[in-house]
Amino acid sequence: MTSVLGSKPKHEQYDEERLKHTPWVEKYRPRNLDDVASQDHAVTVLKKTIQTANLPHMLFYGPPGTGKTSTILALAKQLYGPNLYKSRVLELNASDERGISIVRQKIKNFARLIVSTPTKDDLEHYPCPPYKIIILDEADSMTNDAQSALRRTMENYSSVTRFCLICNYITRIIDPLASRCSKFRFKSLNNENALGRLKYIADKENINLSSTEPVLEQVLKVSGGDLRKAITYLQSATKLHNSYRDGADGDVDMADENGTKGPAITINSIEEIAGILSQDDIDKLVTTVKSKALSSIIAVVNEIMLQGWSAQQVCDQLHDAFILDDSLESKVKNSIAQELFETDRKLNNGTDEHIQLLNLCLQIANSL
Repeated sequence: MTSVLGSKPKHEQYDEERLKHTPWVEKYRPRNLDDVASQDHAVTVLKKTIQTANLPHMLFYGPPGTGKTSTILALAKQLYGPNLYKSRVLELNASDERGISIVRQKIKNFARLIVSTPTKDDLEHYPCPPYKIIILDEADSMTNDAQSALRRTMENYSSVTRFCLICNYITRIIDPLASRCSKFRFKSLNNENALGRLKYIADKENINLSSTEPVLEQVLKVSGGDLRKAITYLQSATKLHNSYRDGADGDVDMADENGTKGPAITINSIEEIAGILSQDDIDKLVTTVKSKALSSIIAVVNEIMLQGWSAQQVCDQLHDAFILDDSLESKVKNSIAQELFETDRKLNNGTDEHIQLLNLCLQIANSL
């Protein structure tokens, strides 16, 4: 008997197979502005610019994983459609060379190009404004010389080209560039919007969760408001545990080689994927530090390091455990915060993790 998949045209089979192996971050990237979660102000303003098709130079800034790149790509697709998109949009990322020579050559050459003429079909379905868009992702990593050269290019070719600068730190963009752009601040996603997006993905992918809301809330907590990281954690946990529900049509490609489903994804599964110590482990470490027993502190720290946990992650969790502890006096918290700051600085400078974590625990014990 011919399978359902086998009866489909080859290009449809290829598209389905490609989507199956596509990272979920790309698979569920917003296709239009309506799909962008939580950035209501930016989306509202950009929707109005689509209606008038009069787009200014733009500067998107905010934390990673909040939808900056996704928003401008969705906007470009709504403006030009799939046919014109390739010829009208130039995207350069931080991985590309973007020194002053690239600004003077590649960016300038694309900016000065005459705008391609849209077909009748494109004009019927899309606004197709008479300008191109250059997207410079991670613009804060560009040198000051390159940014200065870009300023002149923006002025000279504004009639046929619009620029969209994307960055995490707006203070690293020189003032002459920032003043020429309409600024859009992208804030960390609130739990309601981000949770809704994760529920949508979990439902689409038929994921087997032990309890939907608590598990997805833990995914958001460990990702720190970064939706891209949250989706990646969810995909990793799903693949690791092979945790798919039985499909309505009884698909077996969601199961392992024996046709059996993996265990449901739990909160502990997410913590393990994210490299976060369980609450029991942190409580054990905190209790040991409070006991001030030197040999016990050394033994617990040795155990944590032998299990391969990141000292940086342990520091972050110790921060929450001590600084948010209402039973401690402010003076003690200040002393502990100073030790955490010093340890974090030393870890970032590449010092030995084991020694720094042990020193931190002993210093905290001394402060208590």
